[in-house]
Amino acid sequence: MNNTSRCHDDHTLDKYLFSLVYSTVMVISVPINCIFLYTSCIQVRKKNELAVYLFSLSLADLLYSLILPLWIDYAWHGDDWRLSALLCQISAFLMHMNFYTSTAFLACISVDRYLALVHPLKLQYLRTRRFSVIVSITVWVSESIVNSVILVNKETFSDSCNSTNHTLCYDKYPLEWWQAQLNIFRICSGYLAPLMIILFCYYRIYQVVRYNQATVDEEKKKIKKLILNITVTFIVFFSPYHVVLLVRSIKEPYGMEPQFVQLMYKIYRITQALTSLNCIADPILYCFVSETARKDILNLLKCCLTKA
Repeated sequence: MNNTSRCHDDHTLDKYLFSLVYSTVMVISVPINCIFLYTSCIQVRKKNELAVYLFSLSLADLLYSLILPLWIDYAWHGDDWRLSALLCQISAFLMHMNFYTSTAFLACISVDRYLALVHPLKLQYLRTRRFSVIVSITVWVSESIVNSVILVNKETFSDSCNSTNHTLCYDKYPLEWWQAQLNIFRICSGYLAPLMIILFCYYRIYQVVRYNQATVDEEKKKIKKLILNITVTFIVFFSPYHVVLLVRSIKEPYGMEPQFVQLMYKIYRITQALTSLNCIADPILYCFVSETARKDILNLLKCCLTKA
């Protein structure tokens, strides 16, 4: 019995789920991240080192949001890529750039808050605008190099479980051995390492804030909210995707039942849609991180409403 006859191919879930999620993300994310890019620029000019990371985070979210119409078209036509192979490569490249620059910059924000609250008088050179720019450029360049494999390999494939010759973009199944190895590298460097950094930083921050009598209760609440928001954002939006990706990368290259392969692919695609919601969640963190940022945003909104 061949693979096609053993597969039950139904793209109805993808068609409606992805179209709804991606449309929602695009409509909300594009304007809100444009606002945060503007306000973070103001903060960068004021030599705020944290704003450099927030600017990069918003830029990554905005770039990904702008290519979501291509993924909406893909999902709406039953996971059938009808555009050029080059656009598939660019879309997949920007998607992964968003995933892994986001995790990196969330870790950078965590380290910055850790240094500010746990070691306020030490290592001050690590909390300068110059150093933040160097770190941000390093993140962008390193992630571009890692993900450049998407731009040099063929990323459109025939769906082995579809008799109508659908063309899949980037995410083929089952995974080949080299794809699985690259995924495991991404999981370790782009997910687990930032997660460990975030958990360590906020555990130490929580300890310091909890036992520091000089910190007023209101300030303690703000810091705890920030800790909770970044940790929850990271775990909720990035963990399901990477857990499923790890299972696929371990199992698929060595042979699995076609039905199970397709089931894992469906779950994988759902977690991928969930991960895209980080484009909406990230700007909310901006409001928790910086008091002056909130004022800049309110002033911008007041200005826009006044002119309207």
